[in-house]
Amino acid sequence: MVSSIHRDEYVVLLRLLRQCRTDSGLTQGQFAEALGRAQSFVSDMERGFRRIDLIQLRDICAVLNISLLDFVARFEAEISAFERPATTHD
Repeated sequence: MVSSIHRDEYVVLLRLLRQCRTDSGLTQGQFAEALGRAQSFVSDMERGFRRIDLIQLRDICAVLNISLLDFVARFEAEISAFERPATTHD
């Protein structure tokens, strides 16, 4: 089995996390401060060098003012979009 950090879904997760942070108007430094972490934590997380667990994701969502359920729904929608097979027209 392929490690989760090497799956396409993880790339989607990282992209969505970064998008939510930038949409909220936070720099990595501001985001890190709100999380009580170093800026390098956010940088490593967004580049996929640091895995995050469910509790961390919940904290991240709280700082970004997004419910965990809404975040997961957005994640699932993005995953579904790239998992759908392309249709061909004859």
